[in-house]
Amino acid sequence: MIALAGVMLTGALTSVQVFFLTLIFSAPLALLVTFGRMSKNIVVSGIIKFYILIMRGTPLILQLIFIYFAPKYLYAFLNTAFSGFITSPNFWAAIKFLLSYNRFTAVIIAFALNYAAYFAEIYRGGIESISAGQYEAAKVLGFTGSQTFGRIVLPQVIKRILPAMGNEVITLVKDTALAQVIGVAELFHAAQTAAAREFSTMPIFMAGLFYLIMNWAVTAAFAYTEKRLSYYV
Repeated sequence: MIALAGVMLTGALTSVQVFFLTLIFSAPLALLVTFGRMSKNIVVSGIIKFYILIMRGTPLILQLIFIYFAPKYLYAFLNTAFSGFITSPNFWAAIKFLLSYNRFTAVIIAFALNYAAYFAEIYRGGIESISAGQYEAAKVLGFTGSQTFGRIVLPQVIKRILPAMGNEVITLVKDTALAQVIGVAELFHAAQTAAAREFSTMPIFMAGLFYLIMNWAVTAAFAYTEKRLSYYV
């Protein structure tokens, strides 16, 4: 039982790492994606729209597989196609290094890119919900564009998007189980392995309890934040 608890705890820590690292990278990336999506430059906005379409239009599980295996195939293709023209071993060693990363890194890249697309659309909806009159009033008062966004728009946007963000973050907690697809031993992978070894469903129920507790914590955190920001109209 102690050994099982240790294995489950290790898997849970990996799931927590995936969760927090995804948020750390995807939340700010989503803001950049939002600005690109709202850009008046049709080339920039077109590229961002296509990126969002791919990320939201294909399953995360396929994105995980692609991001983990694609660099290996890309290196093999480049080496086959251009090795006759570029013979420097150092060059190919550098290319191989740039295109090589472990399974955990692939998971973080895939999750961050995927959730940045979803967060970006939530951000965009929040920003576009702010009336044009507030921008005009800020301009009359002498605020710069960045001051208007940071002091007037952003606090209201955060308040308005919290429910939608909460839903996505809860989904992220459960999606961490997909990391096992490319062999990352997160919680659900550990639970499945333990269940097969012990001939018991108890590890699966323990994993479910962890996800429930984690989502309860996320829900409580968002509810607290909404309450703190309740003074915004």
